Amino acid sequence: MNKSELIEHIAQKSDISKAAAARALEAIIGGVKTTLKKGGSVSIVGFGTFAVATRAARTGRNPKTGEAIKIKKAKVPKFRPGKGLKDALN
Repeated sequence: MNKSELIEHIAQKSDISKAAAARALEAIIGGVKTTLKKGGSVSIVGFGTFAVATRAARTGRNPKTGEAIKIKKAKVPKFRPGKGLKDALN
């Protein structure tokens, strides 16, 4: 499912216009991004938790030359599925 299909699904299930569903989805995504950027986490009971993790600096290899390169530490988004989501899949 891509973004436009998700918007259509939200519009149908909520009995709202596609434009309103698109605004709602953008608001949710924006809220998650803002919270993660501040270092917080977003928990949706029954679905899962979005959080920020720090990936340590490490040494990698340039695939073309085989030369060792330094990779900086980075903040990366993580998602942990909740019990409700896991149960829905099994």
